[in-house]
Amino acid sequence: MKGLVIRGSRNIFTVQIEADGAGAAARKEIRCRFKGKILKEAEGVYNPLAPGDMVIVEIDPNHAGTGQIIALEKRRNVFSRFNQKGGTPQLLAANADLVLCLTTAASPPFRPRFLDRVLLQADTAGIPPLVICNKSDLNIDDLDVEERLEEFHRLGYRVLRISAKTGAGLDELRELIAGKCSVLIGQSGVGKSSLINILLRDSRVREGAINEKYDRGNHTTTMSLMLEFSGNGNRMTRLIDTPGIRRFVPYGIAAEELVLHMREFAPLAGTCTYGLSCSHRVEPGCRIMEAVAAGVIHEDRYNSFLRIHDELAGKNHAD
Repeated sequence: MKGLVIRGSRNIFTVQIEADGAGAAARKEIRCRFKGKILKEAEGVYNPLAPGDMVIVEIDPNHAGTGQIIALEKRRNVFSRFNQKGGTPQLLAANADLVLCLTTAASPPFRPRFLDRVLLQADTAGIPPLVICNKSDLNIDDLDVEERLEEFHRLGYRVLRISAKTGAGLDELRELIAGKCSVLIGQSGVGKSSLINILLRDSRVREGAINEKYDRGNHTTTMSLMLEFSGNGNRMTRLIDTPGIRRFVPYGIAAEELVLHMREFAPLAGTCTYGLSCSHRVEPGCRIMEAVAAGVIHEDRYNSFLRIHDELAGKNHAD
């Protein structure tokens, strides 16, 4: 029977199935392993499956609540990153409708280059992203933050300001995610767990306090996990919570093709004097550098582009 992967660790996956074909009200979860080495998609990756994957399972008649995964259904998309510790790509979510990029203006500090990377990965995966700025109740009057948020908006990204503490903007967020499967990603401490607890109301997601010494969050989520709740109009809403990430390294993009994947860079690709061989650093007649000088491309976005390019090219450039 078909099943939905909810979470997984060490090649043991929790899969949601319908009990006796009784419909959504009778869904249950079973623990599954792979039946032999059946997944070619699992080769060379940190984890072979992710929450949101649809699989075919065989129930184990001898052990209640267990089964075996015998096949993976074709994915619509997959949201991933490069796991530097494991040296392999890490699948964070599959078959998602939205990527929710959660950030804060302060506590922890606003890091737009982290957002640049997440938005790049979402665009590459073909999943619409939403930039969410949490903790708006702090009333941080920072022109640099507002400038970058407005820049994201100018590039066509939807930007939503919310406060998990006061509830500001949450009704709009609930409407945007209702009936969809969204993947929530953000650096540690931006309030992912607090937001999830509010959205789910009776959830028990553990919240982590800000580490005051480093002004960054403690990790409270160690693996991606799918949660379900009734959204607006009782529409079933799925939310995939991902581990708090301090550094996001994009995956699946060649360094020389990066210019084709960043929204404001792509229209200029190949128009430089040196065409697609231009490094966009020192060459005369570089349309990218001209656009930066003219203010068409934000200087910080340009610097982000250079850093990501170096990283994808194998130069371990710290962000």
